[in-house]
Amino acid sequence: MEKGMAMGTVLAFMMSVTALSLPEMIILRKVLKPKLIAIFVGIIAVAIMMVGYLFNAII
Repeated sequence: MEKGMAMGTVLAFMMSVTALSLPEMIILRKVLKPKLIAIFVGIIAVAIMMVGYLFNAII
């Protein structure tokens, strides 16, 4: 961040690393069907991007 990266970008990256990690997908595979995992990943990815854009717009 001190090198010039926008705060919203940092926030979105930090959230996506934990929410869309491979170990989480492996755990979810045992509970959900592949179609539901794809829907989950899509919704979470879009939501994280929106939070990043919104945070950049506010700050």
